[in-house]
Amino acid sequence: MNEKDTIKEPDRDLVASYRHLFIFFGIVAAVAVAGYSAQHRTSSGADLVGTHAYVIPTYLSVTLMNWLLVFFVWRGIRRRGIPIQSLVQGRWANARDILRDLGIAALFWGILLLAGWGLEIFLGPGHEKSLRMLLPRTGIEVVVWVLTSASAGFCEEFVFRGYLQRQFLALSSSIPIAVLGQGIVFALMHAYQGWVPVIQVGVIGILFGALAVWRKTLRVGMVAHAWQDIWAGWLCSILK
Repeated sequence: MNEKDTIKEPDRDLVASYRHLFIFFGIVAAVAVAGYSAQHRTSSGADLVGTHAYVIPTYLSVTLMNWLLVFFVWRGIRRRGIPIQSLVQGRWANARDILRDLGIAALFWGILLLAGWGLEIFLGPGHEKSLRMLLPRTGIEVVVWVLTSASAGFCEEFVFRGYLQRQFLALSSSIPIAVLGQGIVFALMHAYQGWVPVIQVGVIGILFGALAVWRKTLRVGMVAHAWQDIWAGWLCSILK
């Protein structure tokens, strides 16, 4: 057995049980259904988010959901004696390591922008209900949005590129299948947004999965993910 096999073999073990994985899929389906219901719910003939009064509770509910998913994953991996760090991987030993990963995250963010631009040209705008009403407007909404984005950067990378990608790798023994599989599940959880955003989210999820494989850590993806959400929901609009 060579050094390469020694490094990769542990990654091919299930990090949580089959039962845990099936329950996870059920949670993803429930989130998609709940999101669809919330997106299409009406009150007195008007969309609930149309008044913009529900944005902060929406941000907080999304944050809570993300951390509940992290908790669920943690419970599953703990039963197999696997620490959180085993999924995150990588350590910053000095300032040089931090700057290197920040630079890679910035370059990757540029790739995300190009991919999003290309998909928008190719697919065109979706016909789903616009989500622009959920974007922050006031100072307090911006603060909560930034915190929500930072939280999503950690939680979603940990859950999908950490836990789920490792599970698919263990089941398939194929890195491409693992990256593609987690990207599809990640997209389906956002199915309530419409088919165009689902494709966009799926492509983004696959890119993040490939980044995690390449860098052998979730840290770069977490930084890029948080920044992308902050940019898309706030900075992009004020810089236009």
